[in-house]
This record gives sequence, C-alpha cells and structure tokens, in this order.
Amino acid sequence: MASEEASLRALESLMTEFFHNCTTNERKREIEELLNNFAQQIGAWRFCLYFLSSTRNDYVMMYSLTVFENLINKMWLGVPSQDKMEIRSCLPKLLLAHHKTLPYFIRNKLCKVIVDIGRQDWPMFYHDFFTNILQLIQSPVTTPLGLIMLKTTSEELACPREDLSVARKEELRKLLLDQVQTVLGLLTGILESIWDKHSVSSATPPPSPSSGESGGDLLSSLLQSPSAAKLLNQPIPILDTESEYICSLALECLAHLFSWIPLSASITPSLLTTIFHFARFGCDTRARKMSSVNGSSQNSVLGQERGRLGILAMSCINELMSKNCVPMEFEEYLLRMFQQTFYLLQKITKENNAHTVKSRLEELDESYIEKFTDFLRLFVSVHLRRIESYSQFPVVEFLALLFKYTFHQPTHEGYFSCLDIWTLFLDYLTSKIKSRLADKEAVLNRYEDALVLLLTEVLNRIQFRYNQAQLEELDDETLDDDQQTEWQRYLRQSLEVVAKVMELLPTHAFSTLFPVLQDNLEVYLGLQQFVVTSGTGHRLNITAENDCRRLHCSLRDLSSLLQAVGRLAEYFIGDVFAARFNDALTVVERLVKVTLYGSQIKLYNIETAVPSVLKPDLIDVHAQSLAALQAYSHWLAQFYSEVHRQNPEQIISLVSTALEAIIPLISSKAQEKLLLSACHLLVSLATTVRPVFLIRIPAVQKVFNRITDTSAQRLPDKAQVLVCRALSNVLLLPWPNLPENEQQWAVRSTNHASLISALTREYRHLKSSAILPQRKVRLEDNVTDEMLSFFLTLFQGLRVQMGVPFTEQIIQTFLNMFTREQLAESILHEGSTGCRVVEKFLKILQVVVQEPGQVFKPFLPSIISLCMEQVYPIIAERSSPDVKAELFELLFRVLHHNWRYFFKSSVLASVQRGIAEEQMENEAQFSAIMQAFGQSFLQPDIHLFKQNLFYLETLNTKQKLYHKKIFRTTMLFQFVNVLLQVLVHKSHDLLQEEIGIAIYNMASVDFDSFYSAFLTEFLASCDGVDSNQKNVLGRNFKMDRDLPSFTQNVHRLVNDLRYYRLCNDSLPPGTVKL
Repeated sequence: MASEEASLRALESLMTEFFHNCTTNERKREIEELLNNFAQQIGAWRFCLYFLSSTRNDYVMMYSLTVFENLINKMWLGVPSQDKMEIRSCLPKLLLAHHKTLPYFIRNKLCKVIVDIGRQDWPMFYHDFFTNILQLIQSPVTTPLGLIMLKTTSEELACPREDLSVARKEELRKLLLDQVQTVLGLLTGILESIWDKHSVSSATPPPSPSSGESGGDLLSSLLQSPSAAKLLNQPIPILDTESEYICSLALECLAHLFSWIPLSASITPSLLTTIFHFARFGCDTRARKMSSVNGSSQNSVLGQERGRLGILAMSCINELMSKNCVPMEFEEYLLRMFQQTFYLLQKITKENNAHTVKSRLEELDESYIEKFTDFLRLFVSVHLRRIESYSQFPVVEFLALLFKYTFHQPTHEGYFSCLDIWTLFLDYLTSKIKSRLADKEAVLNRYEDALVLLLTEVLNRIQFRYNQAQLEELDDETLDDDQQTEWQRYLRQSLEVVAKVMELLPTHAFSTLFPVLQDNLEVYLGLQQFVVTSGTGHRLNITAENDCRRLHCSLRDLSSLLQAVGRLAEYFIGDVFAARFNDALTVVERLVKVTLYGSQIKLYNIETAVPSVLKPDLIDVHAQSLAALQAYSHWLAQFYSEVHRQNPEQIISLVSTALEAIIPLISSKAQEKLLLSACHLLVSLATTVRPVFLIRIPAVQKVFNRITDTSAQRLPDKAQVLVCRALSNVLLLPWPNLPENEQQWAVRSTNHASLISALTREYRHLKSSAILPQRKVRLEDNVTDEMLSFFLTLFQGLRVQMGVPFTEQIIQTFLNMFTREQLAESILHEGSTGCRVVEKFLKILQVVVQEPGQVFKPFLPSIISLCMEQVYPIIAERSSPDVKAELFELLFRVLHHNWRYFFKSSVLASVQRGIAEEQMENEAQFSAIMQAFGQSFLQPDIHLFKQNLFYLETLNTKQKLYHKKIFRTTMLFQFVNVLLQVLVHKSHDLLQEEIGIAIYNMASVDFDSFYSAFLTEFLASCDGVDSNQKNVLGRNFKMDRDLPSFTQNVHRLVNDLRYYRLCNDSLPPGTVKL
C-alpha cells in the first residue's frame, strides 16, 4: 500500500504544480506527458480507485475519473472480465459513500463514468444498473443522487455521443423506452407528494383583496371546469431548500426525457397538471416580495430558486409543444395544456390596483418570460391550426391576452419576439383565407377587431408622440450583422406587421394610417410660415426648447410614417388597382406635393436653433418622401397604362411635378442622402413608368444638359451612374402601349449615340493623345481587374451584338495574355487582386462556353487546355480556396453545355439497338476533368466539396453521367470509395445526407456489381478491422435498392466500421482474436 500512498502524494504535488500560475508551459507539457503515460498502463485504474477514496484534492479526483472514462469508452473490450466486475462494484459503492461530501462537479463526473459502464454492459453484464437508479430515487435519502443518475442516463443512452454500433444504439433506446412509464410515474409521484405535503402544512394567509387572484369568466371558459380553475387558484406552497432542489432535478429529468420520448399515454394528465403547478412558480411575484421585505440574502436566493422551478417547468412544456407529430389520443392532453398555460398567461397579464401589467412582467424572471414567449411562438406556429377548430377554445380571448402580453414587454428583445409571433399568426391567417376563399368574410369578421387593435398599437409604438421614452433608448448608429441599426430593425419589424394587416384588411389599415400621416404632414408643410430672412440667409424661427423638441418628435414620426406608406404601395396595384384607386391617388398626390415643397423651400439648408438635431431630421424627411414616392412607381406605371388615355393631364401633372422636385437635388452641392434618393426616383420614373412624354419635359432636358456638359462639376460616382442609367433608359426602353412603328427608334437612336459620345468624350480623347509603345505592357492588377469586369459585363450583355470576329479577337488576346508564369504569379498571392483577375477571366470563359451554336466551339480545346494544364496544376495542391470554385464551375459548364464535344450519340445506333452507345471523343480531356473533381473530394474545403458534388449530381440528372461507359467502367467505384472514406473520416459531416444520396445514385447504376464486387473489395481494403468483423459489416448491409433504406445501410456501415476500429484499438497489444 505504501507504493499507492507514495503515488498519491506524488500525483497531488504534480497536480498542484501543473495548476500553479508560476509553472512554465514546457513544464506543463512534461507533466501532461507523464500523466498520459501513467493512464495508458494496464492496471492504472487500481491506483485511481485508491486515489479517489483517499484524497480530497479536486484535481487528483478529476484526473482519476478521466482515466476511468478513457478506460471505459476506449479500452473496455480489452479489460479482463474480473476487473470489469470489480470496477462495476467499486465505483457505485464509492459514489454512495461520498456523494454528500464530494464537490458537485466530481459527483456528476463519477455518475457519468458509472453511466458509461451501463452504456457498454447493461443489461447483459450489468443487469441491476437501471434497477439501482430506480431504488436510489425511491429512497428519500438518495433521491437527489438517483435523479442525477437518471438524467445522465437519459443524456448518454438515448442519443449516445460516443461511437457504438448501430445495433447497440437501437437496443439501448428500446431498453430505455421500456422503462419510460415507470420513470414518469416515479417523477410524477415525487413532484405531487412534495406539492401536496407543503400545500397542506403551510398555513398561508388568505389572499388580500388587492392581490386579485380570482380567475374571472375567461378562466372558466378556458378550463371548462370550475374545479380545475379552483385547483389552479390554490396559493403556491412555500418549499424548503431540499424540496426545491429535488423538484428542480425532477423537472430537469422530465425536460430531457420529453426531448426524445414520443408523445404517448405514458405522459398522463396528472403529470401535466403537476408540471403546470410548478410553472406557476415563475409567475408568482410574492416570493420576490417576501425576499425583498425580509431582506435576508437567504430569502432572496429562495425567491430566485422558486423562479427557477417555473423556468424548468416551462422548459418541460416547451419540449412537448415543439413536437409536430401529435397522436390522436394525445390531442385532448394538448388542449388541456393550452388551457392551463393560458390561465398562466391571464395571471401574468392581470391588472389590479397594486400592479400595472408592465410592472408585473418586470418583476418576473427574464428567463421565465423568454420561455413563456417560446411557448406562445410554438403554440401559434405548430398547433394553432389544430386547436382553432375546437369550439371550446376561445382563440379571440387568447389574442386579447397575447396583445396585453406583447405591448407590456419590459425589454425590446421581448417585444421583437412577440412581434414575430404576431407575424406567424398573420401568415397563418393569410394562408387560411387563400385556401378557403368561400368563408373569407367569416374568418376576417372573427378577427377584425383584434387586427385593427394590433395595427393601431404597432403604429403608436413607432411614434415619438406616444412612445418617446422607449424609442429614445434605441441605438441608431451601430450596425448589426444585417447592416441595420437597432432603430431600423425596430421600425422594419413593426412595418412588416403593418403590411401584413394591410394585406388582410386594406380599407381599415389605410383609414388608420393615413390620418396619422396627414397630421404630421400638416406640421411639416406649416413650417414655411416660420422661415425668416436673416443676414446669412434663411432661418427657422422656432427657438423655444420645448417647441424644438416637439418638432423633432413630429419630424421623426413623419419619417417613419412615410416609410410605412411606402411599404404599403404593393397593396394598391395588380388586381386591386381599380378598387383602391382613389386611396392610392390621394397618397401619391400628397407625396408629390410634399417632395416638391421640400425641394423648393430647402428646409434642410436653413439655419435652425438646434442644427445637430433638426438638420438631420429635415434631410431624412425629404429623403423618405422621395423614397416613398419611388415605391409608388409601379402604381404610376399601371395608372399610365390603364387610365392615361381618359385623363392624360393627371399623370403628366404628377410626373412633371415629381421631376421638378428631383432636378434641384441633382447637384454636386446636395447632401448625399438627398442626391441618391432623387437619383433612384429618377431611375424608377425612367425605367418603370417610362411615359412617352418624359423626354419632352424641360426638367429632363436640363438633366441631359447637366450630364453632357464637361464644364459642369461631376456628380459623385454613385449618383453619376444612376443618372446615366436613367437617361439611357429614357431613350432605350420601349414606351408602353405604343406599337413598334410609333416608337421613334431612329430619333432615339441618334440621341442615344450623342449621349454616349458626350459621356465618353474624355476617354476617347486619351487614345489619340497618348502614344503607347508597341510592346506588351504589364498592367497594374487593379487596372486589369476593372478592365476584366468591363469585358465580363460586355460578354454577359452584348456578345451577340459584338459579332464573332471581335469576340474571337478578345478571347484569343486573353488566352495569349494568361501564360503559365503570369497565372502562377497572379494566383500565388492569396486573396490578392491577382486572384480576382484570374477569377474574372474564368467567369468570362464560363459565359463563352455556355453560348449555344457552333460560333465559339473552336475555342473549347484551348479553354480546356488552359484549365487543366495551366490553372489546375497551380491550385490543385494549395489549401487556399482562391480560384478553385470558379475553375470547377467553368469545367462544369464545359461539360454541361458541350456534352457532344465528348459524347457523339449516333441516331442510327440508337434506332438499331434501342439505346444510344455513344462514341467517345476527347477522352483524355474528359478523364482529366473527372480526376480533378475526384481530387477535390479529398481536400478539406467543405464549400468546394458541396459545390462539386452538386455539379456531378446535376450532370447525372441532365446527361446521365454515371451511366456513361467510360464513367461506369473506370471511375464509378473510385468515386464511391472516396465518398465512403470521407464519411468514415467524418471530415465533412455537415454533408452526410448529400454524400449518402450521391453514393446511392452512383451505386444504382449497377447494383449487382456494387453488392457482388465493390462492397467486398471495399471491406477487404479496410484496415483496422479483422475478417470476422468485415463479414458482419457485409452481412449487415442489406441488399436494399430504395433510397431511404440504402442510405441508412451506408450510415450503419460507416458507424459500425468506426466502432470496430475503436474496439480493436482498445485491445492490449498481442491480444489473440479467435
């Protein structure tokens, strides 16, 4: 024993040294190596058993348990059966003897190690494993320990993480399912007995009149029974610490069990009711009050613990709620669950003298509120369609509660989550109406009041007039991952709800929104009277602090409401154009008026009392009015095409006035936000509306002159491009409603030529004045990048117009330019502009090889040769993803669009034989391309793997790639082999499903060869497994020919192959296997 004692002391000092902050990394590595070597020794576990029972050093205990864990999970097969028996007997005894004194993390680790043994040996060699757990739970002294063991068993055995054979995984799940009823019965008993015991013994004072706990009519209608309502109204018992601990463990067990057991009769009504009793702990504010009144830290911890019971109970409920597959016999239980949860919802949204709803929600634990919101989301997204048909379930009353809950959320995140629930509900309602058009009115009438209330409240929430305190808390500067600020996200989510209500109730929505917009517009349009002339220019004569604050709020609200009006533009066009014409016309007239007013008065350039606040507000309002008008460009287009013949003056007036508002802003002096808004509106008028009279409007002529005048100051690039696009579209796009002979193409063509001439004047001037030396010039990479971008756009849009000779000349120039050396130099700088240049060039070639007809076919050999002999060798061995995706896309396009370059199918042969046996051409190039695809599957880049697998599958779907003789006879099983090895090595686990399907598609070309030859060869080539194991693997792969069974067999083969290798690695060296 002295040696064990000495080893323990040595280990303790090593551990203390390892975790000391003065120990160097090198010394830590030495100690780690020493400890690993010790753990690998046969019999090291005996020392560890001694260490566990004789030390109080946490590090030593943790190390010893890790040695056991490694032994059980990696080496168990090679441990002599006598040793196994000893370990199975000693570890549970150790746990029983010390569980009360061990630190919780050591105790939990020891439980996990014992469960690991159960996972390997129960029931054959460790038959009392589960019985022991049930006995621990039933004995009051060890109940907590039993519950920890039960939860660990559920975690480790129901969905085992370590490698086990598929047969063992299935056996464990079946064994556990056999125990579910007993376990749920035990857990129900524990929770019920603790609740009942404390309900009876705790002398609770009667509720005071102000606490207002009575259920009311809604509760009776929800629960359909006064006794259930009475039961749920009982005061919540006050539990001692031990009871709370046991209840929390029991609820944790239930939550995990519910995550994998199917919904069935084992989940009894009494269990559900008990869970709901505990869910009430989360919405009980008395515990918190009590802790704050008594002030002691113990009481405050008690309050938190009680809240935690509520959170755990809601987790159990949500696990059940998230299951979409509900057996018929379980539907009634679900209904009861909803009724009970809505009782809780009513309880936490109840107003009384002492509490507003918001203050009540603020008192509850934030996690409880999150769980409750999750419940409501699951109810609406998964179960509403099922429950709505029950006449006894009051959906409208539920919506009233959800409304209160939403608009009293204490946090922004909570409010966002509730808006998501309303969005789900509105989507559900929209799709229900579309599928049942006959009773559309009845459905809408049922929900109309709720929807109008929702709309009004969401609109109020985005206005400073009603919600200033909250809105000022929102950040409008920091961008999130979606490139929007917190304020923009808030506004966007709110407007989505407004838009969805508009789709269902257009008239109500419009009549709610428009008057509010009108009020704020009056304030904005009335500012004109406060503009006075001062020495330096114009000034806004509003100076009182209170007035400036009110103006700021009104302008912010106007900006938001303009966005709302713009968001609704889509609900005035299409089939409903005529029905909603007058409303839309009113909106567009107001928007045209307000944009013109903004551009004429130029409020954004006027001096104000608080320029840092009011100037951005005035700029934003003007920009939003332009953007809102732009949103109605599709409506204007429909107005122009349908109505303008009867009343052309109206549309001419609207478009001309809009242009008057735009033109003053197209200036290098305008603020960028206004300039870009004006340019975008101009592009929409020229592209979407494109009326015949547009070019004759003086304002448009002005813009033409401005852009073609070289002496005028150039606009910023973004704006310049937009204006040029608009002017070009005015001339190029056909006028609506006019026959071809009235389009005046000749005049427009001349005008367009002079526009282009004016825009390119300086560029063309360069050519004649510059004297370039007649030799190759190595251009800067970024210049080449821009030039290739230009050529790529040219090829994508105008390759037909460019003509064959010119196109050939460009392609040949590029092919000559990209020599092997040039390519290597460009590609070898990772992520550089050089790589981007090569990628653009490959993109141009992708466009070329996709072109139908024979024009560019002569280039195929040189394109393939460039890919396979020049680009591919440079990138093949590099780990960097640069250029690879583009190269493989080009190779895919070469095959996909030029299949006959490789496979010439003879019509005569197909007639004679009934199938086409193609003649193969350019075989060497085809094989090289396929080999490159195969090589790409051996590399770690998962994106490239996914892309290339998709390309092969597409070629098989469209061109029967896997069936071609050359592929079938020389490549098919090489690909299957590579894909299986990828699954075995778990290198691309995210793509398991896609790989399984691809293997099936390849194998299905010749199932007979797959089963008779390939599978045997594959198993024969597998190292790390013996011949008996190979036979078992072969036998377990059933000869199924349907996709689901086949892929299941593939995953079973891969799983069991890994498991056998693990087992064999765990055997001591020199083990003889029979």
